[in-house]
Amino acid sequence: MITKNRNNLYKDPSPYLQQHKDNPINWQVWNLETLNEAKIKNMPIILSIGYASCHWCHVMAHESFEDIEIAQIMNNNFVNIKVDREERPDIDFVFQSSFQLFNQAGGGWPLTMFLDENAVPFSGGTYFPKTAKHGLPSFKDVLTQVVETYKLRREKIIKQSNLIIKSLTLRKNPVINQELVPILNETITRLDQVKGGYIGSPKFPTFNVFETLIYFYNKTKDLTYFRPVDLILNQLCSQGIYDHVEGGISRYTVDENWLIPHFEKMLYDNVQFISLLSSYIKIKKSVYFEKKLKETINFINKEFKNKKFDLLGSAFDADSEGEEGKYYTFEYNELHKIKGIEEFYDVKPQGNWEGKIILKELKFPDKKIQGELLDIRKKKKKPFFDEKIQLDLNCMWISSLVNASIALKEKYYLETAEKYFKNLKNKYEENDLHHSYSKHNVFLEDYAYYIKMLIDLYDATMDINYKEKANKIYSDTLKKFYNNEKNIFQKNPLTNTDLFFNPIDIGDGTIPNGNAIMLLNMTRLGKLKDAKNFSQSLYGYLNIYKNHMMTGIRSLDFYKEIDSGKDCGPDGCKSI
Repeated sequence: MITKNRNNLYKDPSPYLQQHKDNPINWQVWNLETLNEAKIKNMPIILSIGYASCHWCHVMAHESFEDIEIAQIMNNNFVNIKVDREERPDIDFVFQSSFQLFNQAGGGWPLTMFLDENAVPFSGGTYFPKTAKHGLPSFKDVLTQVVETYKLRREKIIKQSNLIIKSLTLRKNPVINQELVPILNETITRLDQVKGGYIGSPKFPTFNVFETLIYFYNKTKDLTYFRPVDLILNQLCSQGIYDHVEGGISRYTVDENWLIPHFEKMLYDNVQFISLLSSYIKIKKSVYFEKKLKETINFINKEFKNKKFDLLGSAFDADSEGEEGKYYTFEYNELHKIKGIEEFYDVKPQGNWEGKIILKELKFPDKKIQGELLDIRKKKKKPFFDEKIQLDLNCMWISSLVNASIALKEKYYLETAEKYFKNLKNKYEENDLHHSYSKHNVFLEDYAYYIKMLIDLYDATMDINYKEKANKIYSDTLKKFYNNEKNIFQKNPLTNTDLFFNPIDIGDGTIPNGNAIMLLNMTRLGKLKDAKNFSQSLYGYLNIYKNHMMTGIRSLDFYKEIDSGKDCGPDGCKSI
């Protein structure tokens, strides 16, 4: 039995929850016992979702969650729940969708949602400041208003749950086929033809879009699809979003020039960056991109290690020593002593961000320059590293190494991929796959990317054991996740019981969509009867959600080409 009048996060291994274990707020973990507590007490719930390397999560924590007065309001009037989005992506997906429904805007982290006593959302926001500013109300005022509203309208709020569930349920048209190229071409019109990525700021790499474009280039040889990939990779490799000292990219930039990053480094971005670089190099040789590819692989392989299991953790924080970007930026007086640095980087006394310098590459530096930059950085304290192992992301890492091995024609990367697979197999027995810490939590993406990884390893090695494993896990995936009534895979297992709404996700997020990956897996494994039925189901969603389903478009086209008798692979299709 939980003790509600205390902070219970100290028991959870999540680094994000551990960051909040000493808050004066009586934080609880998300489980049935906590949810039942809210029902028994007839109390609304505050659900706070974030992750360990999230800068604005840290800001809200210091401003509000460490404040005694705010803690008293929360403890007296709410059941308070903290969730690590990387431990429970299904919870994050459901409540991000709820936020978008209520606010008609994109969500983000920290996510701050208000739930009724049955854990159904009725209001919410993202970051709230301690005092009102920038058009945002103070968190204290928000709390006070929600408390009063729930007291006055409790019954009406509870009764609206069916309407919310109906609104969150994905719509579907009875369409079993659709032209894909017009949707793709419409997406291209939204891209920045000068600076790359989508028009405007902030700038996110959105790798799923560019992987789909490169797939269609491989198929058609139409440069309309290749140019945006060429542009964004040049931007990502040369501008401030790339770490020119150690390698790898940050999550996004706040400006439209890709210069000023939000400095956190995520595994999911970097494995997709590696894959896109590899896909490009297979088409067009580039010494410059090859250097960036090798540099990023070496960085991830060295710095993202969870040493206990010899697998990869999740992310590096944006902050160090209480300051955003301190580890990654430079003072002018640190750099001007390096002879010839102005030839390789844009270095000016006034800096290019708050008086400091974010490295912007003019041309690829020699090893001596990079060595001197690394010597300066080694004197600084590294940002916090979240060593949480996520199954789906480690599978993506292994697949990206396979792709790099093919692109670079170097066996070392395939050998490295197979070593990581052995480590993965040691930690995750195939009959007990789980996402991260808890063996009770596993999601569609874990199974989808595990199968994809096995198929990639089979294609590269022709070791039949990989294909046999892929077929076995494919069967398990159908039993565990496939909703026969809706002909779609559910994000969480069919037997899940701790959410008010079982999520079905058909759009790309931080990683390509699990349903889209499953269609690719079906097709590659030769399950064409399954793929036919499933593709018809996905077309029904595509007719409505279109540009949100870029990986879905690629997977639908891939199935269609295979089914029409073509021999297809990552480099295109040919008639047989």
